[in-house]
Amino acid sequence: MRIIAGEHRGRLLKTPDGMGTRPMLDRVREAVFSSIGERVIDARVLDLFAGTGSLGLEALSRGALEARLVERDPRVLDLLRRNVEDLALEDRAEIVAADALATRSWGGSDARYELVFFDSPYPMLETGKTRTGIFTALEKLVTEKIVAKGLVVFHAPKDGVQENEFAPKIKVTLREYGTNAIFYLERK
Repeated sequence: MRIIAGEHRGRLLKTPDGMGTRPMLDRVREAVFSSIGERVIDARVLDLFAGTGSLGLEALSRGALEARLVERDPRVLDLLRRNVEDLALEDRAEIVAADALATRSWGGSDARYELVFFDSPYPMLETGKTRTGIFTALEKLVTEKIVAKGLVVFHAPKDGVQENEFAPKIKVTLREYGTNAIFYLERK
């Protein structure tokens, strides 16, 4: 896993052994950032289910102003902290050890973001309660936590989510890359 572009291009990120985490593939991450384009410049970023930080740290490398990285797995949190330190981004990256679906982990009531990455573990989409929690969180993020022209980037398995599952007040754009579905969510 590496930073693809920007200030820290080519720098490697520490990742856990085994298959407990599922980081977004480099080619998919590159496609996502190409789609986002200049929106990342000076953006305030919220990276939910941050894992080792590949999305939030990529955004910082490409010119985002700051990033709030939310992760709860203690083993992965240690690697996330080390990745932030190795890139000397402590002044721009805030690490929050919490459940990414808990709204309090998203910042105070006045916190707003230009860009939110939502890359939940695929198994969370398989059961009713957590699946419902994901769609509730996505609706709140779009309607309450992003700025007027903000964007939520939601990563899911291809064919694992249907566009009609999102709240009617959300504008949905879908792009598929191999077995990955990337939903770009904005206010209508």
